[in-house]
Amino acid sequence: MSLKNDISEVVLSEEDIEQIVTRLGETLTKDYEGKTPIMVGLLKGSVLFMGDLIKKIDTHLEIDFMDVSSYVGTKSTGEVQILKDLSGSVDGRHVLIVEDIIETGTTLNSIIDLIKYRNAASIEIVTLLDKPVNRKLHVDVKYIGTEIPDGFVVGYGLDFDEKYRNLPYIGLLKPEFYS
Repeated sequence: MSLKNDISEVVLSEEDIEQIVTRLGETLTKDYEGKTPIMVGLLKGSVLFMGDLIKKIDTHLEIDFMDVSSYVGTKSTGEVQILKDLSGSVDGRHVLIVEDIIETGTTLNSIIDLIKYRNAASIEIVTLLDKPVNRKLHVDVKYIGTEIPDGFVVGYGLDFDEKYRNLPYIGLLKPEFYS
């Protein structure tokens, strides 16, 4: 059985994603030239996006990762747990938090507060997808790939119970697979 049979609609094709990543990479190159930002990927969902994005940024940068969790299945618990912290210091550094999708804002607000506490020179967010319809907490996001409507999306790093991350596009998962 093919994974594509579980998808009701392709929201972003491989080509759409490539265009978004290229645009964001060009913007970040201009904005961070000479600053050597630390790009902090939020595991596991941001891995594919961040991997493609850093190849489109033509200035020095460093990468690090955090693994945080606030979801069980399809629902946010509202409580953020840090499973893997940063490897190095962000003191005095420009930090770019890389996220696959922003929904409630709970996870990002917790991470932003933590990185502020650690004295980063600046903190910005870059996300592939923004889903403001589910927002519970305000988040200032400077770099947005695209806004998407409500619906459970998977692919290109986004998962449901650790499945579907390997799809090369982003699609709406049929409700019978997650309800």
